[in-house]
Amino acid sequence: MKAQLFLLLLLLTIPALADAPLSADDLSAVRFDQLLGQHVPLDDRFLDETGKPVLLKSYLGSQPAILVPGYYRCPMMCPLVTDGIIQALQDVQATAGRDFQVIYFSINPKESLADAMGKKKLALRQYGRDAAANGWHFLIGSEKSDRQLADAIGFHYAYDPQSHEYAHASGFVVLTPDGTISRYFFGVNYSPRDLRLALDEGSGDKIGSPTERLFLLCFHYNPLTGKYSLAILNFIRLCGAATLVALGAFIAFSIRRERLLQAGGV
Repeated sequence: MKAQLFLLLLLLTIPALADAPLSADDLSAVRFDQLLGQHVPLDDRFLDETGKPVLLKSYLGSQPAILVPGYYRCPMMCPLVTDGIIQALQDVQATAGRDFQVIYFSINPKESLADAMGKKKLALRQYGRDAAANGWHFLIGSEKSDRQLADAIGFHYAYDPQSHEYAHASGFVVLTPDGTISRYFFGVNYSPRDLRLALDEGSGDKIGSPTERLFLLCFHYNPLTGKYSLAILNFIRLCGAATLVALGAFIAFSIRRERLLQAGGV
């Protein structure tokens, strides 16, 4: 059911990009490389959701961190990534603020503090744990600081000035307390067990193994051609066929049940 809802949202939100395609060169640069063991630039300057100037290292030093790239006005992937992180964390005993930090940074330097604060309020409401506000941070930076941090974690994106949207991958990284990339998570659904293990490893300055990126490849959409890949088309067809079969079975069951009730009442 989650997969079908995701596909439906994908179909509803993608056309804006299809109407204003990026160039082939731009699209070929959109990827999320795995740079395990690399350090992020801890002295990059940002504003937090309150407008306070901060350095990335302000949130590190003693705890691991979940670092999430994206942008707050994203109509497609970013809300799904946030929902996936929160759902996974709700099944993790460790708590943001007490045991680890969650740091979002926007790749769109034109977004506002209101955008960042709105996302923080929504995330905290969904997370639902007391005293977690100090563990969630939503940052806005300059184009330079955004690019530096994104490049450091292998997050390569492209901006389309016609549609005012960003083409980007979905996922996040886990950092050790000293800002080393320990683990990658891709897609929009994450295993609570894997996330708990990644946070434990990050806390102990351990570097994880490369992560399979099949999910992103299967759900890839090409704004240049306005077409979905063969994998997603086949998946859509499969979901559609399964839905029709289930609907037909339900109708048949309902008709049979109604006839039995009518026969019993005679």
